[in-house]
Amino acid sequence: MRKLANSELERKTVEEFRSAKKLPIVVVLDNVRSAYNVGSIFRTADAFPVEAIYLCGITGYPPHKEILKTALGATETVKWKYYKSTLEAIHELKISGYKIYAVEQAEGSISLNEISNLKPQISNLVLIFGHEVNGVQQDIMNVCDGCIEIPQGGTKHSLNIAVSAGVVLWEFFRKC
Repeated sequence: MRKLANSELERKTVEEFRSAKKLPIVVVLDNVRSAYNVGSIFRTADAFPVEAIYLCGITGYPPHKEILKTALGATETVKWKYYKSTLEAIHELKISGYKIYAVEQAEGSISLNEISNLKPQISNLVLIFGHEVNGVQQDIMNVCDGCIEIPQGGTKHSLNIAVSAGVVLWEFFRKC
């Protein structure tokens, strides 16, 4: 087995990426405090191409040094917007016809391994990821159309937000 060289990976140019088909998903980051996590999510959003990332509240935004360090150029390919308020972003998305889903542990949540049941709603979908300690704010949960939960079998029942985004976006990329 031979490892592929970077020149063999057939990477898209920025222009090719921008015009390529995307998952009809907007990722909303609700008060994510770590710029490194934000940068990592940008890279994931490039790998499993989503429509856009909305950065809300205390969430940092480009050209923040730590975001740029972990994003490795994905801030140039993935569309993004900043909002002072997560509720403001969600209101705009609802008006545009998006279905809003938090990624959180909550009553009545849908297990990630059952997302194929959401297929009719996959078009124009929002996935909200919350603060590293407090998760998605309750006032945001109150306006969501649903909640997706990542099944876990360990003792922590907690994943780093960048890992959570990777797991969830991969599952949507794979199944949809």
